[in-house]
Amino acid sequence: MSGKVVERFPAGGATAVDDLVGALRAVPAGGPLTVGDDRIVEFLVAFARRLLRPAVARRHPELASLGFFLRRGEIAKTLARVADEPGQLRFPRGLVFHVPPANVDTIFVYSWALSALAGNANVVRISSRSAGAADAVLDALDDTLADADDVVRQTQRMVTYGRDDAVTAALSAAADLRVIWGGDRSVGEIRRHPLAPHARDLTFPDRSSFTVIGAAGWLAAAEAERDAAALGLYNDSYWFDQAACASPRTVYWVGDPATTEAARADLLARLRTVLDGKRPEVDAAMAVEKRVATYGLAVEGVATAIHFDGNDLATVELAGPGDIPRRWLGVGTFPQARLDSLADLAPVVVRRDQTVTHFGFAADELVAFARALGGRGVDRIVPVGDALSFAATWDGYDLMREFTRITSVVTR
Repeated sequence: MSGKVVERFPAGGATAVDDLVGALRAVPAGGPLTVGDDRIVEFLVAFARRLLRPAVARRHPELASLGFFLRRGEIAKTLARVADEPGQLRFPRGLVFHVPPANVDTIFVYSWALSALAGNANVVRISSRSAGAADAVLDALDDTLADADDVVRQTQRMVTYGRDDAVTAALSAAADLRVIWGGDRSVGEIRRHPLAPHARDLTFPDRSSFTVIGAAGWLAAAEAERDAAALGLYNDSYWFDQAACASPRTVYWVGDPATTEAARADLLARLRTVLDGKRPEVDAAMAVEKRVATYGLAVEGVATAIHFDGNDLATVELAGPGDIPRRWLGVGTFPQARLDSLADLAPVVVRRDQTVTHFGFAADELVAFARALGGRGVDRIVPVGDALSFAATWDGYDLMREFTRITSVVTR
């Protein structure tokens, strides 16, 4: 239906995009939103409580992380980043148009929630392919709305529409800020639609991530720590079928050959135990996809050995550390390489690399590694298990600052 969207939150029917924009541009009856507006804070805190209910968290564990992110204490820390300073006042940017990816079906909530906390009116495009956790989020949002201030309904919208350039163009032209997730192609397609002269884009293109493990540090760690790290690697990799930009797609081992071999065997055994307990679904099509992708690496000469441990785990020996395949190979596929030192990894890193998860290194080693990179790549260095833990700083952006603008006040 050209020029129309289906409202998912607040739940409703088809609406003309011009009417949607007009409603979002109108000044709310209770007054305009401000940075850290109590009406939005109360709504998000109540929403977080619903996500943390045991029934929801068991069915969609990734939503528990979102619930913790939106607790009152965490919100207070987030807002402290954009508190007014002498001579500098923070205000909302205006109307923000979010285009999140379909393959990570909760990322839109983080982006939207931070923008709403900044006092912006928001319209979020929800993919028609979204399901599961995304639907649970929308249900919780609509449930929370019953007790919320009317300003939430008036200023916050989530919509679905097909490939309709007229709708995307209208929302882009109306936006003061456009947030584009989902890869290079998505960024390019959305950027075909011009923004107003004063507006700008905040883009999250294709990224890749990897894990680094100090072999000696792994073997020296307590049994409980290694078990927790194996579970953390599972969560980092399997929650979104290893398709999230922050999910590790290669494991680098740092240490001598004998120590590395012992540590790697230990990790894989522990990961196997986790997989046997979690039983992730890997359908036949995915299993075939993984074999095609991994054997393709062998044909290209970048893989020297491939091992499948059932349909849910595959390891690939890389010919060299620089042969990292930055494309998605299928859930549960881990190319691996050995290095003598963490510093040897610095020349391999490129701008596209986003998150490094780590285990078995001292803090000064990780800081030295970050300094060696010099900003050429890698925006996040976090412990194994925290790859998908969203933060207000993401891809090198301080999001709360991006979602606000500054008015300077100079007095004599």
